[in-house]
Amino acid sequence: MASKPFSRRNFLKTGAMGTLSGVLASAERIPAAAAQILGTRTVDDPFRCAVIGFGEWGREIAAAIADIEELELAAICDNFPLMLRRAQREHPQAARVADYREILDNPDIVAVFVATATHEHKDIVLDALQAGKHVYCEAPLAHTIEDARAIAKAGLAAKGQIFQAGMLYRTEPQYRSVFGFVRSGAIGRTAMTRSQWHSKQSWRRTSSSGARADALNWRLDTDLSLGLIGEIGIQQIDVTSWILDARPKAVSGFGGIMYWNDTRSVKDTIQAIVEYPGGENMLYDATLVSGFDAAYDLLFGNDATIILRDEKAWMFKEVDAPMLGWEVYARKDRFYKETGIALLANATKLEALGQDPTADDPNAKPPIWHACKAFADNLIYGPFPPVAGAQLGFESTVLAIKANEAVQGNKRVEIPDALYEI
Repeated sequence: MASKPFSRRNFLKTGAMGTLSGVLASAERIPAAAAQILGTRTVDDPFRCAVIGFGEWGREIAAAIADIEELELAAICDNFPLMLRRAQREHPQAARVADYREILDNPDIVAVFVATATHEHKDIVLDALQAGKHVYCEAPLAHTIEDARAIAKAGLAAKGQIFQAGMLYRTEPQYRSVFGFVRSGAIGRTAMTRSQWHSKQSWRRTSSSGARADALNWRLDTDLSLGLIGEIGIQQIDVTSWILDARPKAVSGFGGIMYWNDTRSVKDTIQAIVEYPGGENMLYDATLVSGFDAAYDLLFGNDATIILRDEKAWMFKEVDAPMLGWEVYARKDRFYKETGIALLANATKLEALGQDPTADDPNAKPPIWHACKAFADNLIYGPFPPVAGAQLGFESTVLAIKANEAVQGNKRVEIPDALYEI
């Protein structure tokens, strides 16, 4: 007989975490907001949460929440009526509200996911933490260092509450697996990294209302937006910082408005060199002009190079690199004149089923799903320090802000280590 799928319900019912009374005996293990409503829910009930901001990314978060058994999407907040009508179509079971304070006043909602424009994060996050909610805040945390520091301080000070920053790849299984490979010495000495993000799109949104159009197009305004390197590149640069376990000391930035010649002040094509204390450099480029070659991350070592692409990974060995025992059994894929060793955990299984491991897996979960699942697991078994907490969120935001400064000014910007301190 097939075993039951692992779930929070089954895990708790088997007593692996002890009885509910045993859990209650440890105040440090009960999230503050969750503890307030234990009288109205049981261990079998999902945690009720809300999404604040139902733009493109808010919709991705809402879809992820709806796909996680332990979470219930109880409410969606957006101050634009059209978005609330869309929320009604896509998530009819969720309440729809225009003022986020209504969500914060609801004692049945345990957690909020803040997915508004970057410059709108601060007040919402501070109010949510003050209201006793657990908070997932998208990255970057804010568009200024002062606002980011205020958010991070509040996140650290909220004892018994979870604050998770939206650093996606820290919780993505393939990236976590590659992190282990690199840290084990599989590629030797890391010499440099390179990442890119290419997508043919204007970033401009239209609306029948001029005021609404201005609000929608905050990404094109240098007073509000951290541009391509801050709003997009923050995720890929964090991968290098994570692998090297180091904070960048300087960034040189370049770029321009190469195609979308409208009223925007944010550049549509950028390049950057991110310098690390150990002498390693990361090369980064992003563009809204061409979608060719999409997005990927490369990690170069003296023994091997790893490419991460579409949540898959391959390792390319140097001819003088030592043989790793598991290589004999690993799947090999041809890339032009190179042969890559698949680092896909399920590559052999997929091949046995007659599926191409390099093709998109229809059952694979996107990075945002894994980030939301990590947040849910912390609600269930925590609170414990998130993989991407307030300190990491702040450091990544500082880097994003200084990198955007370099790009917009076509210059090199140093980042003193003290600037990363909260």
